[in-house]
Amino acid sequence: MTALVWLLIPVAAAVVAALWGTWAAYASRNRKTGDVSELAGYARFREAMERSDTGSGVS
Repeated sequence: MTALVWLLIPVAAAVVAALWGTWAAYASRNRKTGDVSELAGYARFREAMERSDTGSGVS
C-alpha cells in the first residue's frame, strides 16, 4: 500500500503539470501581446523620450 502512495505522488504531479501546460498554452494563444504590440510600445516609448523636456536647462 505504501508503494502505491509513493507512486501516486509523481502521477499527481504529472497530471497537474499537464493541466498547467495546457492552460499556459491556451492563455498565451489568446493573449493580445506579441512582437507587434511590443514594437508599438517601444515606438511610443521612444517618441515620449524624444519629446520630453525636463526644463533643467542642461542638454
